[in-house]
Amino acid sequence: MIYEASMIAVILFVAFVVLVLGLSFYFAGKTKSSSDYFAAGGSVHWAVNGIAFAGDYLSAASFLGICGMIAYSGYDGFLYSIGYLAGWIVALFLVAEPMKRLGKFTFTDALDYKFNSRAIQLTAAISTLIVSIFYLIPQMVGAGVLVTPLLGLEHHWGVIIVGVIVIFIVATAGMTSTTYVQFLKGGLLIIFSTVLAFYIFNNGLNLNPSTENQEYHEYISLSPIMEDGKVISVDGYNVATQIEVKGHNIVKLEKEGINRWFNIVEEEGTTKLSEMLSITTTEEGKLYNGEVKENKKFYQVGHMSKIILDGEEVSETGPLGPMKFLSTIGASELVRFAKIKFTDGDNKIVAWYQNVTSGADMLKPGLKFKIGEGSNFWTKLNFVSLMLALFLGTASLPHILIRYYTVPSQRDARKSTILAIAAIGGFYILTLFMGLGSAIGGVLDPESSNMSAPLLAKAFGVGIFSIISAIAFATILGTVSGLIVASSGAIAHDFIDQYLGKNLTDGAKVKAGKIAALRVGVIAIILGISFKGMNVSFLVGWAFAVAASANLPAILMLLFWKKTTAKGIAWSIVTGITAALGIILTSPTMWDRYGLDKADAPHMLDNPAIISVTLALLVLIFVSLATQKDNEGLEDVA
Repeated sequence: MIYEASMIAVILFVAFVVLVLGLSFYFAGKTKSSSDYFAAGGSVHWAVNGIAFAGDYLSAASFLGICGMIAYSGYDGFLYSIGYLAGWIVALFLVAEPMKRLGKFTFTDALDYKFNSRAIQLTAAISTLIVSIFYLIPQMVGAGVLVTPLLGLEHHWGVIIVGVIVIFIVATAGMTSTTYVQFLKGGLLIIFSTVLAFYIFNNGLNLNPSTENQEYHEYISLSPIMEDGKVISVDGYNVATQIEVKGHNIVKLEKEGINRWFNIVEEEGTTKLSEMLSITTTEEGKLYNGEVKENKKFYQVGHMSKIILDGEEVSETGPLGPMKFLSTIGASELVRFAKIKFTDGDNKIVAWYQNVTSGADMLKPGLKFKIGEGSNFWTKLNFVSLMLALFLGTASLPHILIRYYTVPSQRDARKSTILAIAAIGGFYILTLFMGLGSAIGGVLDPESSNMSAPLLAKAFGVGIFSIISAIAFATILGTVSGLIVASSGAIAHDFIDQYLGKNLTDGAKVKAGKIAALRVGVIAIILGISFKGMNVSFLVGWAFAVAASANLPAILMLLFWKKTTAKGIAWSIVTGITAALGIILTSPTMWDRYGLDKADAPHMLDNPAIISVTLALLVLIFVSLATQKDNEGLEDVA
């Protein structure tokens, strides 16, 4: 897509950045000790911590990724919201208070509470780093996505800007400034997402979703002359090529030197040519619908094809309430766009074809996750594995766990978790409406599902777009800050101070943490640029899977099984990390990322949790039973 920055958006963006940097300068003067740096001195009010929890958790995946998935896959995208929220139940009832009781600065503190084990110190520090980096990738990808329409810059500049700002935040005041950045942006994100939902309800459904802030393109439908399944001629066009790709009959038509691709479809008993969006990669560069990108012939997509209101077909509905909005979509039809890749001689083609879908199908599982009709063993296993990762991953994320150390007491830890659940749950309900609003509003960028919610806001006016995008950018800043604090704590406190036994002074520990923050930030920038284009919610699903595999068996068994040993925990962490990473790196999605055919991947499992969590748990049990002598004389932590 072609994006042009607006002055309002630039001003708001700069204002948010100045505010964030101002908070960092302010709290830098109050950061005197390692406790201040890594855990905000344990003095954060539970209500502030609860909203900061929400701000930390409502990351790029929640706002950008989930809205995009719902826009393209309906209810299946909303299942991410359900999974993310359900994970907080595990955190509330099993982890919140024990983590506060057992820890000091980091996740490793809790695991190593009674053991003083160098194996736990090393493996838990490595786990924190790996999980944090996996979670950093989608946040940085989201930063690159946002900066393009917001400031008119290329993807990599967004990644670099976020990296530099976050490194500054963490290197100055650590967890204190991070907490208040998360508190601020968490509250604002919920407020303005609610405002955006009201815009959606007030706008209702419309067959032609054009507004003064966007141009809706009417897609071309042609009537060809056919013979034996072949296109013989089309008025006004020359027939260049006809090929079959993955069950789709596709034809290339030429007119006035411009080549465009059409999908051959049966429509009401007749054969039609339905226009496709296409990007053609040639030796000279890329063509968008046969023309250079600057000609702006590559359109935003997503619209209603039929609206049924109270049993009658209409062209628009006017304002609708939330339930009426859902029921009307369920009775109607909309046009989704599905991607297909193929070659035309030496040229590589990525094209999107129109896929008319009933609203009822959008509001039930099956468009993305094949668990019913058309499913097989691998698709069902992938779905169960993903849900397991989302449910178990929340209570295993290091940047979430360390937030329990920022409040004064176990009671405060529980209360802040309850507030976080309420705030996060309310926001996730809004994602359903924002995603569906994007799907029908003619605002989808086919190159990036992550842009769905910001572009929906842009359809209602540059003001709300600028505010939403700036808040989303601040969302990424807060989440990345928390991740880098967790990473720097793992390096400075867990690895250098504990594992290597350097016994750092308070000041030296803070200095080591700041140096670590700088290095992790640079790694995050590199990875954010490398994974451009992938849906951020999908990437976060991987982070949850790695976290659940590496950390949750160790946490739960330490708390609830007296026979757990240090060696059992250490081997469980290693097994969980190795199994999860091994499955991810050999998955069909990564095979495609390597430029190879998905069908040639060693297995068809994209989500590793069902295997890696089970293996980590079994290893912990077996190793602990084999090393019971190590527990003699140790105090009970249950």
